[in-house]
Amino acid sequence: MKQFKLTGGARIGRANATYPFAELYVDENTLKINASLVGNLIFQPQDIISIKPYSSLPIIGQGVKILHRVENYNQNVIFWTMKDPGFVINEIQQTGFLEKIHSPLSEKDFNIIEQQRQGGFPLKPFLPIAFIILWNGLFLYDFVPFFTGKGNAGKPFGAGVCTALGLLFATALLTLISENFRKLILKQGRSLEDVKKFAVFILFLSGVMFATFLTFALS
Repeated sequence: MKQFKLTGGARIGRANATYPFAELYVDENTLKINASLVGNLIFQPQDIISIKPYSSLPIIGQGVKILHRVENYNQNVIFWTMKDPGFVINEIQQTGFLEKIHSPLSEKDFNIIEQQRQGGFPLKPFLPIAFIILWNGLFLYDFVPFFTGKGNAGKPFGAGVCTALGLLFATALLTLISENFRKLILKQGRSLEDVKKFAVFILFLSGVMFATFLTFALS
């Protein structure tokens, strides 16, 4: 079975993942765009209306636009690539994916339909809501006393901010190392590969920020 894989970026709706945080995978039965938290999309040939070249800026703003019929996915789906969009479309054609647009559904296709019903966002709905509430609460714990003159002068970052960054670091780390934690936060059928790149990025970024703000708070 011929496969085509490409690393790039992706736009799903208004959300954008820059290079190298998106992956395109195509074989004769499936087309997948893995853009981590921006969206994990999977299509069968029968879902596709067309795949067309797309350009907003020369070289850095070019890619392929995927027009599809999946109701639970945003209709604005673009995969960004540094390669010529014509080359990308030709490679997709070479897999045989587009030749199966009118093929009957198989058992595998029904598994894809079930995943499509969950939408493109890989995390369970409760997690981002709970995290935003907790994150904002921890930041306000430091900022409100500072701006009302009750905190340490010149130090708006304290225990609240450090705790928020530590929580973000711990969440990313557990996502990478704990299967049980991933079962808790990821939708059914999603795996580490769906969020791995973003989790590694957040682990590094939050670790650096935590060390920086902790040093600032203790100084």
